[in-house]
Amino acid sequence: MLVDIRIYTAAPGKLPAFVKIYEEKAWPLQKKYLENCLGWYATAEGELNTVVHIWGYKDMADRDARRNAMAADPEWGTYLKAMAEAGVLVKMENRLARPTGFFAEFQAAKKG
Repeated sequence: MLVDIRIYTAAPGKLPAFVKIYEEKAWPLQKKYLENCLGWYATAEGELNTVVHIWGYKDMADRDARRNAMAADPEWGTYLKAMAEAGVLVKMENRLARPTGFFAEFQAAKKG
């Protein structure tokens, strides 16, 4: 499994607007194309005005295929335009991670 950890920081006071645009325009597309959302969170402590969403993929090829398909959808362009026009984002990050050997074994054992 490959995990894509995406971290977005909104301008102060703009987090609700960011979440609204995302929920209305990006969430339906990401559910359709990416499918495996492992979590979508707003920070409670630490860096404020931040959301973290985590997506799971079989491997890098699966991630690339899914993200490329989503990017080709004209509605994705509509979402990106809405975000740019709203001026709500300050910073975007993403991190790709794979489970360590012992954690993969732990997960397999839990599934029995």
